[in-house]
Amino acid sequence: MKRQESWGTRVGLVLAMAGNAVGLGNFLRFPAQAAQNGGGAFIIPYLISFLLMGIPLLWVEWTIGRNGGKFGHHSTPGMFDVMGKKKWLKYIGVFGLFTNLTVASYYCYIESWSLSYVYHSIVGTFFETKPTEFFPAYIGTTGNNIFAFPQEALFWFLLTLGLNVWILSRGLVKGIEMAAKIGMPLLILFGVILAIRGLTLTTTDTGVVQSPLEGLNFVWEPQFSGLTNPTTWLAAAGQIFFTLSVGMGSIHCYASYVREKDDIALNASSAGWMNEFVEVLLGGSILIPIATAYLGLNMVQAATAGGSGFGIGFLTLPTLFNNWGWFAPIAGAMWFGLLFFAGITSSLAMGQPIMAFLSDEFKFNRNKSAISFGALTLMLGLVCVLFYPGGSFDEFDFWTGTFSLVAFALLEIIAFAFILGIDKGWEELNRGADIKIPTFFKVVIKYVTPVFISIIFIGALIKPSTDWLTAFSNLFSGLGWPFAPESVIGKIFHVGSDKYKWVVDGMFTSDFVKDITRLLLAATFILISYMVYIAWKRKKLEVNK
Repeated sequence: MKRQESWGTRVGLVLAMAGNAVGLGNFLRFPAQAAQNGGGAFIIPYLISFLLMGIPLLWVEWTIGRNGGKFGHHSTPGMFDVMGKKKWLKYIGVFGLFTNLTVASYYCYIESWSLSYVYHSIVGTFFETKPTEFFPAYIGTTGNNIFAFPQEALFWFLLTLGLNVWILSRGLVKGIEMAAKIGMPLLILFGVILAIRGLTLTTTDTGVVQSPLEGLNFVWEPQFSGLTNPTTWLAAAGQIFFTLSVGMGSIHCYASYVREKDDIALNASSAGWMNEFVEVLLGGSILIPIATAYLGLNMVQAATAGGSGFGIGFLTLPTLFNNWGWFAPIAGAMWFGLLFFAGITSSLAMGQPIMAFLSDEFKFNRNKSAISFGALTLMLGLVCVLFYPGGSFDEFDFWTGTFSLVAFALLEIIAFAFILGIDKGWEELNRGADIKIPTFFKVVIKYVTPVFISIIFIGALIKPSTDWLTAFSNLFSGLGWPFAPESVIGKIFHVGSDKYKWVVDGMFTSDFVKDITRLLLAATFILISYMVYIAWKRKKLEVNK
């Protein structure tokens, strides 16, 4: 079957794939996770997770994508359908549509913060207004309401989403590939400049209290204590999902446009290692060293509580840049500019699978597909924007940007190894390969990676509020398992919410917002599943005509 599109150049493909992986998490979440999990103690489990889970998943997703592309499928339902004779396989692929659509809905909102902060950095807003005061007002969390109507944030969100739709409407080569060729080099350039400036700060500079190299040493000095800490392993493996964008369906889609005999083994590896360069070398050399210089390492660890990095990235760093004199607005524009480029190259990768599904299965043209993606993203995104104070944003982030990734990755690695078959999959992976993948990884993909992901999945389900040894001690002592509020089961049953109510004093509460958001996400998943059902039913009718 003739492919509708293909990548223009190999460099463009690798940059687009790297852009898909390189996102906001490289510069915000990775430093925060490293700071919260012991720095060097985090790095070792992180790198092991990358080798035994990250790289194998990249190879698997590229293989599934190229294999599906041979049959004219550019979205995951079709790709999984051709992996075997089971009719239910296509419904595994629903995750690849659901996750991209729902993550894009709140991810574009974060992306728009970066774009607006570029503007505010240039005009000097943060010289006059403290970021700690600006940000709550910007997103509408200054009151006690569950609802907000942040006019400026809405403007930048609509502008950012419109830019995404316009680029997607231009196609793979003139749109996505061109954006990657512009955005990725600028991202790396801005990152290198900020890293050099941050690492050369000395205690003679205004406001510096500690050498930034202390922060760098904290991240890079090996500490083997992390190897025996289950919480550190969970955090490290979880970061791999975020940083590589595996378990989403976007890699599958991009790989489906690769020609049948083109290399995927080296391309997948190159995109993965480029992402690691950006995350570990650049991401780990900007935020923590600069913050350490002005706040001290202990304050940095306190400022990254929660592990998202939003606070230190959007509140702390703009304040610290004010110590840099004339370079402050430029540094702010570079920092938020690189965040924007990291964000948009990832959100474009989320839009393409949705458009491919609408094009392949419902014969939408590119413009109609792009507009449809934009409209769906807007409808879901407005829930995150308007009900941000009530917690809808966090619900989207957890269920679609965390839980769904792991669930899909577990299902796809099992399908690849045991339904498609590891021998057939290995042959497909190595067809046209420019490198020879060690046979050792064949065993890793079939046994080690599925077990690895299963442990992560179970760990996320039952994560305890205490350390793991204490949790098991409580269980065997008859005290029950102390589920953490951020565990999957803890989330479902609102653990930690002592006064769980939908309405208090005639007003809806955040518990109401959270539950309604979950129902919305469940309804979205069901709707996409129904669209897949309708698409295959139409195919069957056409074949029988």
